[in-house]
Amino acid sequence: MSTLNLTLLTDLYELTMMQGYFESKSTETVVFDAFYRSNPCGNGYAIAAGLEQVIDYIRNLRFSEEDIAYLKGLGIFHDAFLDYLRAFRFEGDIYAIPEGSVVFPYEPLLKVIAPIMQAQLVETAILTILNHQSLIATKAVRVVRAARGDGVMEFGLRRAQGPDAGVYGARAAMIAGCIGTSNVLAGQLFDVPVKGTHAHSWIMSFPDEYTAFKKYAELYPDACTLLVDTYDTLRSGVPNAIRVFREMRASGIELRNYGIRLDSGDLAYMSKKARKMLDEAGFPDAVISASSDLDEYLIDSLKSQGAAISSWGVGTNMITSKDCPAFGGVYKLAAVLDEKTGEFIPKIKLSENTAKITNPGNKKILRIYDKESGKIHADLICLADEEFDADRDLVIFDPLETWKKTKFKGGSYTLREMLVPVFLKGECVYTSPSVMEIREYCKKETDTLWEETKRFTNPHEVYVDLSDKLYDIKRTLLNQMGRD
Repeated sequence: MSTLNLTLLTDLYELTMMQGYFESKSTETVVFDAFYRSNPCGNGYAIAAGLEQVIDYIRNLRFSEEDIAYLKGLGIFHDAFLDYLRAFRFEGDIYAIPEGSVVFPYEPLLKVIAPIMQAQLVETAILTILNHQSLIATKAVRVVRAARGDGVMEFGLRRAQGPDAGVYGARAAMIAGCIGTSNVLAGQLFDVPVKGTHAHSWIMSFPDEYTAFKKYAELYPDACTLLVDTYDTLRSGVPNAIRVFREMRASGIELRNYGIRLDSGDLAYMSKKARKMLDEAGFPDAVISASSDLDEYLIDSLKSQGAAISSWGVGTNMITSKDCPAFGGVYKLAAVLDEKTGEFIPKIKLSENTAKITNPGNKKILRIYDKESGKIHADLICLADEEFDADRDLVIFDPLETWKKTKFKGGSYTLREMLVPVFLKGECVYTSPSVMEIREYCKKETDTLWEETKRFTNPHEVYVDLSDKLYDIKRTLLNQMGRD
């Protein structure tokens, strides 16, 4: 799969529109924005992820002869257009918010400036990559937060919607703060820690539970976590684990990275009882880990109940984002270059649904931080050529309820431009950090959020406002459209 050609990873209408542009000799340069409209999982923010895979896709965007033959066989593409595809190369610019960043609705996570045929083709692949990884990263950051500093291991591969979802979902979960994954291929591809214990089948394949534990301990004395709930957790599993730990200690083995795993039953009750048994037996540093269809709500509840668990294995609910299975990112035309003036003409999409009205123009995002605390105040979407001085007073307002205004005194805030150049004139100018580096960056990013924004339910909304100039352009376009 690693050598799979992704050029045809697109919707048919992207190609039929491309042919339409080709036939009409349309070579105009345009701006497209990739953004989303609401935070997934009821969260107060999302985590951007997937940019490295977007870069790989753009770099390798070539139509092979097999691709051309397949498209010709559909009977809807002309030979001249197919000849154009043979020489196709992406020659535009791409700007994006770095992976691991905290992001909010309506702001461009990625911006494409390119000839319209090129910008149109890349829509579907960009969306499927960003939508999936940003969704899983956002779900995973909630799970990691619920664990309150305990380690969270991702092990949802067998429940993911296919191999790619399992591999790249593991990548996104690592970005969000997981300490490891059970997915060996993800470990190899992204150089992240792989972790795991054993299954119930290991226990059941031996004559008895004690023999199974003993053999496992002999094989992995430095990573001995025993699954204790195959038969009877408290009457059999934990006592047999203690017996093996005692024998390991008696034989001179230094016990480290050892403990038990609970995978069923009342995890709060079982963990407290198991902790007492382990402590009384002289193993206070034995780790109690838990699995069993965990999500952020169950982990948070177990922590509140005083469960004696310090390591969490999370699978299905995280790798599938089970309660919110789609991110909802979209890709919309925002501007067209006037070749005579060299200026971008703003474009807007109208809708009966206010939430679907787009923000026009060639834009950038400025993040406003409180200078003293370093926390995020708001994001300001403005035109790409606008400049602001953090030493001067700044007033922002809600673009829908314009009477809601916030004033920042000059010198009390800092500004950061969020979109960074990734491709310029078709050449990649960005080096992706490693997944573990992105993970550290993501942690720093979430630290810039106020606690109220990180609530699991009814989080405080971070404002995403429009600059005065952008708001005036949008209002003018809306008024013009309303008169036509």
